[in-house]
Amino acid sequence: MRRTVTGGDRRLITNTILTVAALVALRLVAAAFTPLTFDEAYYWTWSKHLAGGYYDHPPMVAFVIRAGTLIAGDTELGVRLVSILLALPMSFAIWRSAEILFGGVRVAAAATVLLNVTLMAAVGTLIVTPDAPLLVASSFVLFFLAKVLQTGRGAWWLAVGAAAGCALLSKYTAMFFGLAILIWLVTVPKLRQWLLSPWLYLGGLVALALFAPVILWNADHQWVSFIKQMGRARIEDFRPAFIAELVPTQVAFATPLVFILGAMGLHAMAWRQSGAHAARVLVGTMFWTIVAYFAWHSLHARVEANWFAPVYPAFAVAAAVAAQLTPWEGGRKRLAEICTRWAAPSAIVLFVLLIVQANTGMLTGYRRDATVRSVGVGWEEIARQIEAVRARVGATCVLAPDYGTTSWLAFYLPKGTCVAQQAQRFRWVNAPEPDAAALKGRLLYVDDAPPTGRPYLKNHFGRVEIVGEVQRKRGPLVVETYLLELLEQPKGGDPLHRSPPPELQR
Repeated sequence: MRRTVTGGDRRLITNTILTVAALVALRLVAAAFTPLTFDEAYYWTWSKHLAGGYYDHPPMVAFVIRAGTLIAGDTELGVRLVSILLALPMSFAIWRSAEILFGGVRVAAAATVLLNVTLMAAVGTLIVTPDAPLLVASSFVLFFLAKVLQTGRGAWWLAVGAAAGCALLSKYTAMFFGLAILIWLVTVPKLRQWLLSPWLYLGGLVALALFAPVILWNADHQWVSFIKQMGRARIEDFRPAFIAELVPTQVAFATPLVFILGAMGLHAMAWRQSGAHAARVLVGTMFWTIVAYFAWHSLHARVEANWFAPVYPAFAVAAAVAAQLTPWEGGRKRLAEICTRWAAPSAIVLFVLLIVQANTGMLTGYRRDATVRSVGVGWEEIARQIEAVRARVGATCVLAPDYGTTSWLAFYLPKGTCVAQQAQRFRWVNAPEPDAAALKGRLLYVDDAPPTGRPYLKNHFGRVEIVGEVQRKRGPLVVETYLLELLEQPKGGDPLHRSPPPELQR
């Protein structure tokens, strides 16, 4: 029987829609004036040469960026446009997930707003990485699994497979969804019937079909992307200090008050039985399966905060359960009320402060912080200076030692400028080779390492001459100083290093 929507529910729905729209608008404004990070510029170069896979990741991020630049051009906003707008379907998916699993508009509204105000969603869709489409696809995986539970109709497994396939096209982490779903089906007795149903396996085939371009690309490139990413799971040494970083970084990315609500919700579902058994187990498996892996991974290597993106839809639902469904008492009741009231306002303030800090540095007195090297503040200005030097010395191509500098140069230098990374050519396997005639001319090398740090240039070129220096600044802070060196007479004839990726040298 369909639930009657009251006037209060309609107001809550309207307020939630307006809140999400305002948050998306705020991100669009921030996107327009915040320079690209070096990773975003790198993924932008992917979008110019679409393929079934790349050295680092599957291709979804490249397609997202390509769609945005077709609309808004090769600008910061264009690169980020579609990623930010994907928060709208993500919000629909998380609303329906919470509404189906735990009933009621209030839980659904809370889950939607709480997910959108986390820095994982706010910054994670603003700064375009593979985690942005993965976060959206993860929301739909949860939604379609909820529909399987609600309707008992096997056809919904095809939708689950489609969402999981899109998640796999975003990032390999999505492979853990298969394990999470299996645990869910085995743990809940009434769902075990699906293990014998062809619908479950047809859904798996849909996911595999969508993922097939990545498999084929890897097969054509010696499985390099699979080897690179799957190799991270191998423990070669034991360094448990990294595990201490997990909780603090997730407190920051969730924002403190949302994190508290999420933790309370997970506790409530595990020990206080808030909600139906199948719903609680689904949220728990979608969260804990991936968290358990990253906890194990942290025993030997650093786990970046954004890697937890696929657990955030489930975490937001758990936070909504704590805020709207669980009958807390005493101090826990007061804590839940405070977090519920202030989670969204405080998170929005944190987002605004982070954007202001990333662009200006003024909140820390213009000192260095975690954003200063990754966000390309100052690159538009130094690109003009580099172009002036390039024209003055007659360089026909600009070289850089790393993919980040190369990508920033490609984005901010005039369109059509020959730009290439001198080493690690395997990163650019989908792109055409730089113009051979341009590589035979004078080359301008851009690097922020001190001259004593790169004797290899003299080992590979007959003439190396410093012809300029530029400083990238954020306010009064000098972020990096780049030396500009003129290279001529490459020894061996080829100025580019073409060694295979390290994964294929083992």
